[in-house]
Amino acid sequence: MPLALLLCLLACGAAGAAATARPCASPYSGSSAYPFCDASLSIPARARALVSLLTLDEKIAQLSNTAGGVPRLGIPPYQWWSESLHGLADNGPGVNFSSGPVRAATTFPQVILSTAAFNRSLWRAVAEAVATEALGMHNAGQAGLTYWAPNINIFRDPRWGRGQETSGEDPAVAAAYSLEYVKGFQGEQGEEGRIRLSACCKHYTAYDMEKWEGFSRYTFNAKVNAQDLEDTYQPPFKTCIQEARASCLMCAYNQVNGVPMCANKDLLQKTRDEWGFQGYITSDCDAVAIIHENQTYTKSDEDSIAIVLKAGMDINCGSFLVRHTKSAVEKGKVQEQDIDRALFNLFSVQLRLGIFDKPNNNQWSTQLGPNNVCTKEHRELAAEAVRQGAVLLKNDHSFLPLKRSEVRHVAIIGPSANDVYAMGGDYTGVACNPTTFLKGIQAYATQTTFAAGCKDVSCNSTELFGEAIAAAKRADIVVVVAGLNLTEEREDFDRVSLLLPGKQMSLIHAVASVAKKPLVLVLLGGGPVDVSFAKQDPRIASILWLGYPGEVGGQVLPEILFGEYNPGGKLAMTWYPESFTAIPMTDMNMRADPSRGYPGRTYRFYTGDVVYGFGYGLSYSKYSYSILSAPKKITMSRSSVLDIISRKPSYIRRDGLDFVKTEDIASCEALAFSVHVAVSNHGSMDGSHAVLLFARSKSSVPGFPIKQLVGFERVHTAAGSASNVEISVDPCKHMSAANPEGKRVLLLGDHVLTVGDEEFELFIEL
Repeated sequence: MPLALLLCLLACGAAGAAATARPCASPYSGSSAYPFCDASLSIPARARALVSLLTLDEKIAQLSNTAGGVPRLGIPPYQWWSESLHGLADNGPGVNFSSGPVRAATTFPQVILSTAAFNRSLWRAVAEAVATEALGMHNAGQAGLTYWAPNINIFRDPRWGRGQETSGEDPAVAAAYSLEYVKGFQGEQGEEGRIRLSACCKHYTAYDMEKWEGFSRYTFNAKVNAQDLEDTYQPPFKTCIQEARASCLMCAYNQVNGVPMCANKDLLQKTRDEWGFQGYITSDCDAVAIIHENQTYTKSDEDSIAIVLKAGMDINCGSFLVRHTKSAVEKGKVQEQDIDRALFNLFSVQLRLGIFDKPNNNQWSTQLGPNNVCTKEHRELAAEAVRQGAVLLKNDHSFLPLKRSEVRHVAIIGPSANDVYAMGGDYTGVACNPTTFLKGIQAYATQTTFAAGCKDVSCNSTELFGEAIAAAKRADIVVVVAGLNLTEEREDFDRVSLLLPGKQMSLIHAVASVAKKPLVLVLLGGGPVDVSFAKQDPRIASILWLGYPGEVGGQVLPEILFGEYNPGGKLAMTWYPESFTAIPMTDMNMRADPSRGYPGRTYRFYTGDVVYGFGYGLSYSKYSYSILSAPKKITMSRSSVLDIISRKPSYIRRDGLDFVKTEDIASCEALAFSVHVAVSNHGSMDGSHAVLLFARSKSSVPGFPIKQLVGFERVHTAAGSASNVEISVDPCKHMSAANPEGKRVLLLGDHVLTVGDEEFELFIEL
């Protein structure tokens, strides 16, 4: 082992070695003469050259997230697993806060809250900031370069414990978020696809359940029809790979239609053959081991290894492949070329990251350090993400904003009001300087009284109600912080009920009954909560949803309550009533089926009652909309379909309805159009809010969405003024839906665009 590498391993550990030991960086390393170090060669040529130098044992040692080093070539060990969902997190071993100069990183709001801002530039800015901190920690020897985020699964069921990590229930929004996150995090790809960091689209695919009534994510068989797979579950992954060019894909634990995802050759190869994926595929942790041990899909461990490698998986999170691949080779179940294929993908990504090269060959290698972590700029960006994502659900008689001159004493009630742990959500690291809600309110009120009301969020006792009631009686204004935390929803733990946990509802009623004025209810958590009682109760004036706001939640809450910021976020998830829990969580069907009393899922297909709908959100201002310009007719010229007329019908008439398969449209780009919307602010406060544009067909076609989001923009409008916003629409992508065979179809005829109460009709024809 070269002396420099040995010293680095002793000083830095595996992650540090990945950060500083570069086998091609020095002529004294003993490896610079090898072809894989020749920067004049293409990355594929270098990757193949490196694979050719390894023995079988050395190759097998690379098949784990904790990849073994190759001392004779100067190649250090490497840790593939780091986490960066909404800030750097030490859930994986690649990020280390316990030793080194960096002991914390900015905790941005959980993804479901940032999504509610509906602001692409904000999403990208947050990803860029997280990337900056990742590189700063990497250069300090405390983090790797490969990160397993974002989570782009669809928030299909409101009980899902990990829905908080996602960008909600709409596949178009999830796709848009994945595009901004990956491009912001990896950086614009340079020559030969060089990237500063690697982002990973997970969990592929149809993964959205942890534990429910005896079902487990480790063994669950998601039965998904072709229609739902095409227009709900797959679009975020297609965009993440095809447009964002993510360099990693994670296959999920679950089966899809009877086949474990990490062994699903059809779906894994689709990403490369049809979507152009160029990167590595990792399993979720121990997802290969469970194929035989838990799912009994194969007859042996060796069979499991053979089936995943031949399906296209490249690396296993865990040690299973390292322990059993040699046996699989010896038994003839795995050929060395199967391993070589996987290593080619792994080394190609490492070469794109510049891991083996001289620092000056990688523009991001030495520019950043500990001083770029926990900066004032990143904290302000985190605060802006919370401000823009916060959703005002109720505000009777314009109770908010409060006037500081009229509020002397505030009682803030609820165990989460003085608990920084409640603010982070899943995959949270060590926050830089977290601010509780109590501390934030104290900066605004002359007197502040805190009462927990419940011992914890589970709230199984009324023992502390008395203290809360007494505080409420004395205060001018009462703020109750209720909702969820990670004891109620998290990885490997789904909710059973949509009601507030334990006796939280009773606490709210008790406090509201004695308060001098109607109270303000602040809701935390990623999953929807049935707060129908609060929606209807006049003693509850306002409801504000803050998701998991991260380290700056305590700072932002009083800014909103006292009118320094005008909320304008919109829900990215339908809030269902408690009755929805009668629907089996295992039913993957999106479309409603009246014949069996099934109401469907998400705003696109759900036919039941809601507490709050997707896209709902109030403001301190009242906005109105006017569509200034949009095409009244979209015509696919004869030349667009001329090449297919001779061999098959360009459109099909079924039950009197015309439609065109999008794959038969020669130029979808030619159909794209813009909608110009005037936004008027009728309030007395300037405001920024999300403008959502929906479309629906006037034809009632079974299986087609009730409506669907076709575009969105964040717009700032001054009080008493109007502003114009342009929203781009891609009909092939956003106005189409899948037919029962899983083919994208664009309906011809009359369609309606809607924004707020404004409607605009357009006609699509051949």
